[in-house]
Order: sequence, then C-alpha cells, then structure tokens
Amino acid sequence: MRLRSLLVGAIAGVITFGLALPASAAPAGGPTVATVTVTGGALEITLPTDANLGTRANTVTGGIISGALGQVVVSDARSSAAGSGWVASVISTAFTPPAGPAIAASAVGYAAGTITKFGTATYTANNPADLTAASAAVTATGITGDNSATWNPTINVAVAGGLAAGVYTATITHSLT
Repeated sequence: MRLRSLLVGAIAGVITFGLALPASAAPAGGPTVATVTVTGGALEITLPTDANLGTRANTVTGGIISGALGQVVVSDARSSAAGSGWVASVISTAFTPPAGPAIAASAVGYAAGTITKFGTATYTANNPADLTAASAAVTATGITGDNSATWNPTINVAVAGGLAAGVYTATITHSLT
C-alpha cells in the first residue's frame, strides 16, 4: 500500500509539473519577429545665448563695429523628400543704451560666413544688410534626407558719430521655416 501511495504521489507531481508549463511556449528553433520604430525627427536651430560684438571709440563720423555672434546650428532630421528645403531667418531689435538715442535695426547687418555642411543640400548665405524685418540669413534647397548646417555669423553695426558712451544692447532672433 505504501508503494502504491508513493507511485500515485509521483504521478500526481508529474502531471502538476506538466500543467505548469506556459501554454504559449514557442517550439524549439522557431523564428522570433523583432521590430524597432523610428519616429520622424524635427527641424531645430541652436543659437548662442549672448555675444559681445566689440568696442569702438566714438568719432564725429562714426564707423562699424563687427563681431562674431557665435555658432548657429540648424539640424534637419525630418527625412525630407528630395527637393525640399528650409530658411533660417534673422531679425534684430535696435541697439539701445541706458539713456539716449538707440542704433536702429536698419543699421545692423548679418554675414553668415563659411557654412559647414552635412547631408545632401545646397546652402546659400543671404547676408542681409538691414535686420529691421525678418530676413533670410541662410537657405537650404535641394534637400534629400537628413542634413545640418553650422555657421558663425558676423554682425555689423553701423555706429553713427556723436553717440553717447555706454553699452548698447539688442536682441537678435533667428527662426526657421
């Protein structure tokens, strides 16, 4: 009787163990389908936060203050269709001192300089001479796939003669379309 009880217990254990296996186990050597998802990227611009464009002594006739704004980077990860493009535009406020007359945005010019390129596109520096209104600074055309462009623009400020001494401040804004 004892042997019969042990045998029945062992059989019950094997049956219970057999029921504990997962019902959806794949057969040995079967294929596994794996996927990854890549979402669409974005068109982005990275800009310097501040820049000291230079100093010049006041003169009766005035002159130009020119300085590097800092690195501007446009990254286009939209996987654009062949032939598409983007435009980086720039606008400036007047350069204002703590007191006295300002230097108008019409006296502010922009020269993109050398454009470092990545990807397939044609990049054009437009070099606007008046930043009163939003003006195209750099244009990318003929894009195929992802691309980027980097440049360090020179800002040229025409300073009239007879301006008050002081630090003049403006906001230069870039945008993308």
